Amino acid sequence: MAWTTACPDWEDRILSRRSLVPCDPLFPEEADAALEVFKSLRIVDVAGQPTFGEACDEWVFDFARAIFGAYDHTTAKRHIREFFMLISKKNGKSTIAAAIMLTALIRNWRHSAELLILAPTLEIANNAFKPASDMVKADTELQDLLHVQENFRQITNRLTGAVLKVVAADNNIVGGKKAAFVLVDELWLFGKMANADGMLSEATGGLVARPEGFVIYLSTQSDEPPAGVFKAKLDYFRNVRDGLIVDKKSLGVIYEFPQAMIKSEGYLDPANFWITNPNMGRSVSLEWIADKFKEKQEAGPGPFRTFLAKHGNVEIGMNLRNDNWPGAKYWLDAADESITLESLLDRSEVVTVGIDGGGLDDLCGLAVLGRCKTTRDWLLWSKAWAHNDVLELRKDIAPRLMDFTKNRSGTYSDMTICEEPTQDLMEVADICVQVRDAGLLPEKGGIGVDRMGLPGILEELLSRGFDVDVNGGTITGIPQGGHLNPAILGSERRLKDGTMWHAGQPIMAWCVGNAKVEMKTNARSITKQLSGSGKIDPLMAMFNAVMLMSRNPEAKALDLKEFLAKPIMVGV
Repeated sequence: MAWTTACPDWEDRILSRRSLVPCDPLFPEEADAALEVFKSLRIVDVAGQPTFGEACDEWVFDFARAIFGAYDHTTAKRHIREFFMLISKKNGKSTIAAAIMLTALIRNWRHSAELLILAPTLEIANNAFKPASDMVKADTELQDLLHVQENFRQITNRLTGAVLKVVAADNNIVGGKKAAFVLVDELWLFGKMANADGMLSEATGGLVARPEGFVIYLSTQSDEPPAGVFKAKLDYFRNVRDGLIVDKKSLGVIYEFPQAMIKSEGYLDPANFWITNPNMGRSVSLEWIADKFKEKQEAGPGPFRTFLAKHGNVEIGMNLRNDNWPGAKYWLDAADESITLESLLDRSEVVTVGIDGGGLDDLCGLAVLGRCKTTRDWLLWSKAWAHNDVLELRKDIAPRLMDFTKNRSGTYSDMTICEEPTQDLMEVADICVQVRDAGLLPEKGGIGVDRMGLPGILEELLSRGFDVDVNGGTITGIPQGGHLNPAILGSERRLKDGTMWHAGQPIMAWCVGNAKVEMKTNARSITKQLSGSGKIDPLMAMFNAVMLMSRNPEAKALDLKEFLAKPIMVGV
């Protein structure tokens, strides 16, 4: 049997209101039988208590057909086993989830089977359980077949003994589960949990011995840049949809704006919100969307971006708030992903380095800032290090930090988790030596470090032959707080006028989004204390490098001995 779960023409499909499910049900009879049950269930909290068959649009049935129609009853095997739906808020996601799982409970043949709806919080778990229990209570036949236990948030099939449980995320609850059918609701919130990957592995582990089973991931977009398991699943199912990954066992249905509409800012027109709200005119009102759009727009960039994420499925690139650094507004437009450390050194006539090092519960940030030989634009490349202590002490950001370790810019990853106590110090110094050996560091004021920073960095640099500027050397102490005002103002102006470019690294977008501005007298100040648990160390390193580059430095000329010591590359 041949089929594909890739949907490379999804942009045309979504604009023409066609199905985002690329293949017909593999087993139509199974799909029709399950859909008959699904359509008969009642939506109690809607006027008149209509059935799903009466109230829902075709996109709901397409998704249900794909899930149940992938099951071959002759072999008791489901050929498409993982499903992912990303859809805007208020499109009936939790109610649809409850109906899908209730249908699975009714159609399931395995005795004593476990069916699980896993939610990140107790409140969200109740959002799924309440409509499911109401569907049973609204149907006398279902009341005879199914036993609802409100106190345990579970529904039992009296004939098979199979149990549908709705639980909030907890390792103690999902550990050792043998669920054949699993639905994970609001996956974006799991992306913020440090232990989510292991928890989901436990919850879905039972599918190994139950080939008839499935797992469904449902979510809206995150109110912050995607992270953790949510980012991993979103990226994977996008790649499956786009045909970049061939996985016939996985199917993603993702309601998001086509890339051309993102570039043209078509997503900023409420009239286009039907694209990510297939229930527009049913559970979603265009009038409500338009009113909220104006309200959140007036509230500032932070609330407005959150509104676009939740109701337009627009992925947030940075976590912007009203007190953000003004340069954050222009950050994403200044990305040039061709910039790596190697290309920066090749393109630059002079380079300054900024370092911001903290303790074991903090990040160590490095910024390499070059001045282009031809345009004199500034080019930025950054890197960060963290110790395992950070992952333990800052569990709220641990998934995001681990994501950064997977992103690479040239030879280096954006983030390194240190395996040795001095690994960050050693590798920072290695890069400084690499810049020096390229003949691009100024003789004085080439490396800027926080005056109150980590002594170990200075000691390591001194051991590599660098010296402090008071001795005629390269290392310069940079005062922090309001003293960084020239770098803060200068960077934001260069980002806006297009004379500063960066490598487009996700870690820097995160740090820039975390940066909060405080006015002290007439100076702007950005400090770690203002940013809370959101780290900004690589950004502070950038400001240190900017302070030095603002002095219009020249690279130290190599003397004859240094020149002769450098290897000569002969081209053919």
